[in-house]
Formats: sequence, C-alpha cells, structure tokens
Amino acid sequence: MTLLATAFENLRGADPLAVRGRVSAVRGLVVLVDELPLPVGSTVEIERPDVVDGDKRAAGEVIGFSREQTIVMMLGSLEGVRPGQPVLSLRTTPTARVGWGLVGRVVDGLGRPIDGRGPLGETVPRRLSPPPLNAMQRTPIRKPLRTGVRVLDLLTPVGAGQRLGIFAGPGVGKSTLLAGIAKRCEADVAVVALIGERGREVREFIEHGLGAEGMARSVVVAATGDESPLMRARAAKHACCAAEFFRDAGKRVMLIMDSVTRFAHAQRQIGLAAGEPPTARGYTPSVFARLAELLERAGAVDGACAGGGGGSITGLYTVLVEGDDMTEPVADAARGILDGHVVLSRKLAQRGHYPAVDVLDSVSRVAGEICDKEHLEAQRALIRLIALHREVEDLVQIGAYARGVNPLTDAAIDMAPKVAALLMQNMDQATPFDAARAGLMGLVKESNELVLKAVPKKARS
Repeated sequence: MTLLATAFENLRGADPLAVRGRVSAVRGLVVLVDELPLPVGSTVEIERPDVVDGDKRAAGEVIGFSREQTIVMMLGSLEGVRPGQPVLSLRTTPTARVGWGLVGRVVDGLGRPIDGRGPLGETVPRRLSPPPLNAMQRTPIRKPLRTGVRVLDLLTPVGAGQRLGIFAGPGVGKSTLLAGIAKRCEADVAVVALIGERGREVREFIEHGLGAEGMARSVVVAATGDESPLMRARAAKHACCAAEFFRDAGKRVMLIMDSVTRFAHAQRQIGLAAGEPPTARGYTPSVFARLAELLERAGAVDGACAGGGGGSITGLYTVLVEGDDMTEPVADAARGILDGHVVLSRKLAQRGHYPAVDVLDSVSRVAGEICDKEHLEAQRALIRLIALHREVEDLVQIGAYARGVNPLTDAAIDMAPKVAALLMQNMDQATPFDAARAGLMGLVKESNELVLKAVPKKARS
C-alpha cells in the first residue's frame, strides 16, 4: 500500500509527456503561442531550423496568457523565430541545480558553468522559487557575523541571518566593499549574484576583487546587462536557491547580491511584456511583490525546518539610488523590508575616504541584540562625536568657529582625524574584531579625557 501511495505521489508531481504549440506572433520581447495550455513559470523550447550559427533550439518561459494565446519570453535571442514554428514544453516547475559542486565556480542564470573549467561537480535539483518559510521557523538574530570591515563591525554590526541593504550611487566604491566582505567575512560559504553588471566588471570582480582566496569558498552567479530580463531575474533566484542549499546543510552563508535595483529593472521589463500596467516611475505592481519574495528568502532557520540544519543566510543587497535619491521606489521599498541599511556617501568618496560609509545615515536594526553593553555605549559616543563635528565642519574650514563654547564639540574637532583613520580601511587588509574594538574604546576614552580637561573643576563638581 505504501508503494502504491508513493507511485501516485510521483505521478501527481510529474510533468506531462509533451505539450506542443505553435508560434503565432512576436511582440517586442515576447512570443505569442497558440494551443499551449501551460501554467505560468513553465519552461519551453522553440525549434529554430533557420539558425545557421548557434543552437537551433531556444529556451523560453511562460510569463502570462490570454484567452487565446500563451505569452512566452525568451531566455536568449529571438533570432530565427518565425510563425508556425513548434513550441515544446520542458518543465512546468522551474528548478535549479545546486550543491557543493558549485563552490569555486562561476555559473549563469541557468546554472551552466561559464568559467571554462568543465562540467560542475555534484549538484541536485531544487525548486527555483520554493514556498516561503513559516515565520515561526525563523530564529531570532542573536549572533554577530564579522565582515572584516571595521566601520561595519563597529558602527553597523551585521548579525547572522540579517538582511542589510547597501545604498549607493555609481562610483563610490560599492564593488570594492562587497569583494572585501566576500573575501574576509566569517561565513562558511559566500554566494555572490552579479545581476545586470557590465561584462567587463564580472571578470574584474572575480579576479581582482575576490581573488583565489575568495573564490575558494564562493559561488558566483552572473547575468550581465546584455542578457534577457528573464536570465537576470533567474540568476537572482538561482543564487538564493544555492544559498538555501548551504543553509540547510547547517552553514553560515553570506549572500551578496549586486544589485537589487537591476533585478527590479528586469522584473519591470517582464511585467510590462506580460501586459501589466506601469505605476510608480514605470514599475509594475509585480516588481514590489517579487522584491519582497526575494529579500525574505534570507534569514536564520531552526533545525526543525524541513531539510534544515539550523544554518543561516546573511543577505547583503546593493541598491543603486538614481541621482543619489533615497526616496526612489526601489530604494524606498527595500528599506522597508530589510533589517538595516548602509549608505555610501559620494562626498566621502570624493575626499578619498574609503569605505565611504556615512555612519550617521546608516543603521543596523539588530545591533542591540548582537552587541554587548560596553560596545553599544562606545558606538553611540563615537557617533555623537561624528555628528558634532559635522555640524561645525563648514565653520572650522573657514576659520569662523570659536573654541571654548562647547567642550564636546572641541573634542569632536580634535578627534576628527583619529576617527577618520579608524573608519578608513584598505580592503586588501582585514582587521580582527578585537583589535578594531580596542581602537574604538581607546578613541572614546581619549575624547572623554579631552572633555574633562576642558571643563573647570567647579563645573564638574
């Protein structure tokens, strides 16, 4: 009886042997297909006998349908597609092959190796977009995950299972910061998703950013900006799927996605092609639904989770703010979902201050849970010094500031070079957390001593 029940379960989840339709028309980025009753998300294949150089079969995905026709978006080029060509079903449930064979490799959005090192090692198929985790299967964030970057570990600490956004415009050192974190963080495995990047930057990130040391424990999923929107969206989901595999094996995973904005752009193109109406700045409603689904896949789970080994996925997601506008739709939506945000400042980058983290605009919502009391007090004291110095910085530069009025402000001005030296860091060098913490405590103690010297004894008593 058990064997019979198992057989019925296998039949229930099996794909149909073959469903065949025919190309009716091409509209922009999509192919309209007659007589193809497949659900949304199914993958199909179009035969292209007219293609001379290249694959004569092109893969696509069902993104919508009307009463008469099914809407298919291609995963590659539309070249060679003509009316009447057969369209064959492949799978009704999209899957991704993930496993330990991915470590140290570079793959595309379909999981195919693109690093020229031959076929992948051991992998297993998993659903590309699994059902969301039950909220009660998530564990609270209580343990820190050191990144090796002083300014983050001291002032915007990251917890194992946290989702942190890195908000930045172009050219402020975002990629260098991400490579330094991937190479030196305490995670067991790093999964890096490069979504919509320039083709030149992918190889530079791998060879000069990660290097051999970083690649030895990393998985890189890349879909460049010249690939189809579906490939870019699938690459982001494939990276999440790979991270979930390592999480379920009990590992601490660092998931780095660069960038969420380009994922949103790809989803906008898919939505518009499927006939969705544009809303805020041309983004379709599905963009924000898919964004929440993507970001919620990170987190820590308990060992009772199905297949789970009590691992965690710590997500770092870059958000490109157009014109440094923090209120644009994707940035605004991401900030409401994530557990904190780090803002990279163009003004600091122009001064040669790297990493260009604006600590006054950055916040970690789990800092109170993963830091001890002494660290939190020192963190607040240093932020107060930075804020006081920023208030009078322009006056100091033009020589209009009068010392002696506020001892705290005087101390902030005197300590500014040492504070900047603590927060600046060459990404080729990692600072152990204990050494960075000692530096923070030393700065706060020195600033307190400066204030005490400036305050008359009578006032102190």
